[in-house]
Amino acid sequence: MNTFFFFLFIIFSFFQNIYSQVDTITTTKFIKDGETIVSSDGTFELGFFSPRNTSTNRYIGIWYKKISAFTPVWVANRQIPIKDNSGILKVINPGFLVLINVTNDIIWSTNSTRNVQNPVAQLLDTGNLVVRDANDHDPDNFLWQSFDYPTDTLLASMKLGINLVTGLERYLSSWKSDDDPAPGDYTYHCDPTGYPQDLMRKGPNVVYRAGPWNGLRWSGAPNMVNNSITSFGLVMNNQEIYYKYELVNKSVVSTFELKPNGNAMRMIWVEKKEGWINYHSADADHCETYKLCGAYGTCTIFSDPVCRCLDKFEPKHPDDWNRTDWSSGCVRKSPLNCTGDGFIKYSGVKLPDTRYSWFNETMTLDECKLVCLRNCSCMGYTNLDISNGGSGCLLWIGELVDIRQLSESGQDIYIRMAASEIISSNDGSNRKKTVILAIALPLFVAMVVLFVAICLILRRQKRREQTALIEKGRLGNASKKKDSNERHHEDFELPLFDLSTLIKATDNFSNQNKIGQGGFGKVYKGVLEGGQEVAVKRLSETSKQGSDEFKNEVICIAKLQHRNLVKLLGCCIQEEEKILVYEYMPNKSLDLFIFDQRRSLLDWPKRFNIINGIARGLMYLHQDSRLRIIHRDLKASNVLLDIEMNPKISDFGMARSFGGNETGANTRRVVGTYGYMSPEYAVDGIFSVKSDVFSFGVLVLEIVSGKKNRRFIHPDHNLNLLGHAWMLHIEGRSSELVDHNAVESCYTSEVQRSIHVGLLCVQQSPEDRPNMSTVVLMLTNENILQQPKPPGFFMERNIADSAYSWSSHTPGSVNDVTITSLDAR
Repeated sequence: MNTFFFFLFIIFSFFQNIYSQVDTITTTKFIKDGETIVSSDGTFELGFFSPRNTSTNRYIGIWYKKISAFTPVWVANRQIPIKDNSGILKVINPGFLVLINVTNDIIWSTNSTRNVQNPVAQLLDTGNLVVRDANDHDPDNFLWQSFDYPTDTLLASMKLGINLVTGLERYLSSWKSDDDPAPGDYTYHCDPTGYPQDLMRKGPNVVYRAGPWNGLRWSGAPNMVNNSITSFGLVMNNQEIYYKYELVNKSVVSTFELKPNGNAMRMIWVEKKEGWINYHSADADHCETYKLCGAYGTCTIFSDPVCRCLDKFEPKHPDDWNRTDWSSGCVRKSPLNCTGDGFIKYSGVKLPDTRYSWFNETMTLDECKLVCLRNCSCMGYTNLDISNGGSGCLLWIGELVDIRQLSESGQDIYIRMAASEIISSNDGSNRKKTVILAIALPLFVAMVVLFVAICLILRRQKRREQTALIEKGRLGNASKKKDSNERHHEDFELPLFDLSTLIKATDNFSNQNKIGQGGFGKVYKGVLEGGQEVAVKRLSETSKQGSDEFKNEVICIAKLQHRNLVKLLGCCIQEEEKILVYEYMPNKSLDLFIFDQRRSLLDWPKRFNIINGIARGLMYLHQDSRLRIIHRDLKASNVLLDIEMNPKISDFGMARSFGGNETGANTRRVVGTYGYMSPEYAVDGIFSVKSDVFSFGVLVLEIVSGKKNRRFIHPDHNLNLLGHAWMLHIEGRSSELVDHNAVESCYTSEVQRSIHVGLLCVQQSPEDRPNMSTVVLMLTNENILQQPKPPGFFMERNIADSAYSWSSHTPGSVNDVTITSLDAR
C-alpha cells in the first residue's frame, strides 16, 4: 500500500512539474538580458545586444549565430532602448510578447487580434520570431511574427509588400546610424501604387526606383536575374502584393540590407575572408538618381552629358540644360492634339515610373495600343510581361519620368506622338528604303565597270609605281596634319575642345586663374561660354608625362563614371598643346585641407565621409568598371573635393588597365609618389590592385592624423607615420593618432576602425592586404577585424641621411618620382 501511494505521489509531482513549466513559458520570464535562444538549426540567435561599443543602450534583436561578424537582422525596441541590463522578454496571456524593464514598465510589445490558451514564442530556422499557440504550427494561424515588421534587412522568405486585406505594409527602414537602430531617413518599398515596383524613399521623397516587374526582373535592374544563389519573384493576387526571394544554395548566407546612408545592397558572407561582400547594389551609378533627367529625358551613364532628350523631344528650358540642370525635363517638338496621334517605339530603356499607370494581364499588345489611343491622357504603353514573347498591357497616364538607357538589357516602350512626327518618321523610313533600292539596282553594273577600270590601271602600275609611292607619302603627311584632331576624337571617344575656346575660358592661361601645379604642368580655372566652370589641365612642354601618359589618362577616365571619380569633360590636341578639361572642384585637393590650417574645417564626419568615398571610388576602379584600373599614383593631392566636400579621385596619367582576371603586372619604370608606394612596387616594380590598397592605407592614416607620411617627425622616435600608427596600435593608444582638430567631433569606434583598416592596407605582404570591396565593408560594418601585421617601409631612419635614394621623375618636381635605387637601412 505504501509503495502504491509512493508511485502515486511521483506521478502527481511529474504532472505538476509539467504544468509549472507551461505556466513559466506563457506568463513569466521568457528570456532575460544575458540569455539567448537559438533556432533549431543553429543559424539565428535571439537576445539582447548593444550596437558597437555602446553598452548603455540595450535592444532585443535577432542575429546570425554561425558567422563571426555580429550582424543584427531584426530589432524589436528600435526607438526605446533599455538603459541597463534589467530587460526581460515575456510571453503573456492572451498571446502578447512584451519587453519590460526593471520597474516592470512595458517598453515594447506585439499585438494580436486573437486569444489562445497557451501562447509560446519560437525562433524559426528562417530567422522569423513568431508567437503561436503551443499546439498549432500552421503559419496562417500565427498570432504575430517578426517577418511582418522588418527593420533594415530582408531575409530569404520574407515578404516585401502589402496585405490588401489588412492594409499591413512590410517595408525596410534603415538604421538612423551605425550606432543607432532607430528608424533612419531611408525606407525601401515594393510600392503597389499603379503597377508594382521597387523604390526607395528618403523621408517622403523617392530617391531611387528599380522599375516595374516585367515577369523576369525589375525593369531598371538588368543585372538582377535568377542565379545559382538566389531566386525571386513578384506575387500578386486579391489579398497580397509582395516581392520575396529564396536562397537556391542553402549553404550561402545572404541578405538584402538598407544602410543608414541609403545604400541598398545584396550582401553575401564569405567565410574565407570572414566578412560580407557587396554582391549587388541597387543604386549603382548616377543614372539611378530618381527623375534626374526630368520628364521624357533619358539618362545614359557613358554619355556626356548623361541626360539627353528622347528622339522627337527637346529641352523644356534649354538654358537650364546648358547649366546641367535637367530637372525641367523635355517636351515634344510637335504638341499632341489627341486626334490622329500615334506611337513611336523606343527600345532598350528602363521603363518609366508606374505610380500613375494602368495594367491588364490578359490583353495583347495591339489591344493595349487601342486602349491607350482612345485615352488622350495615355502617354505610352508596353507589354506587362516580357517572358515567353510578351503578354499583358501596361500603360502610363501623364508624363513619363525616370527613364534611362539600358541598351540590350532594356525594354521597348511605345510613346504617344503627334501625327506629323509619325509621318516624318515613316517618311524617313521609306526614304531609306528608296535610297537602298536606288543603290542596289546599279550596283552590279558599277562592279563590272570597276573591274574593267582596275584592269586598265594595272597595265600602267609598273610604270607609275615609284611616282605613286612618292605621291602617296606626300598626301599621307598632309592628311595626317589636317585630320589629327578628328582621329584623336575617334581614338578617345571624347568631346574635343578648340584651343581658342580654352584660351578664352582661362584668360589666355592667366596666372590669376592658376589653381594647381605639378610635374605634369599647370591647372587653370576656366569659364566656358555657357557659364560652366571647368578645370583645365595643360601639360608642360618640359613634362615627361608625354603623349602616351596623356592618351592613357584620356582613354582610362573617359570610360569611367562614378560619383567618386572626377569627370573628364573633354580634351584638346592642337598645335603643340595637350590639354585635359575636367569638371571644376571648388574645394580643390584634399592635401590643402589635411596638411595646412584649413584642416580645422574638417571635422571627423567629413573625414570619415572622405575615407569612405575614396574607398568606393577605388573599389569601382578595381572591380566594377568595364576594365580593371590600377591608379598607381593615389595620394592626397590627387583627391579633389566638390562643393559638399565629397571626394573624387583624379589624375589617371599613370594608371594601367587590365581585362579579364588580370590584377597586376611588372614594370621596369616605377612611377609614383614617395611615401605612398608599396614595398613590392618600389623595390621590384610589381604593381597590382594591392599597390593601390597600400596607397589608400597611407592616405587613411594621413586623413586621420593630419600628418604626412613623408617627412613625418616625432620627438620620441624616428619612425615614419606608418610606424608611429603601428606602435600606437599595438600599445592600445590608437586614439592618440587623431588630429586635434577632429577630436571633439569624432566617434571613437569609427576612428579606431579607420586606423585599424588603414594598418591592414599597409601590411608588408600584398597577400595580407584586403581588396577594396572588403575595405568598404570593413569601414561601413561593425565586423570583427583581424589583427594587422607590421606595415611596409616603417623602419626607423636617419632624418639627416635619407634611407632612400630617389631621382626626380620631372625636373623641379618633388612629387612624381622614378625610383632608381633603394637602400632600406
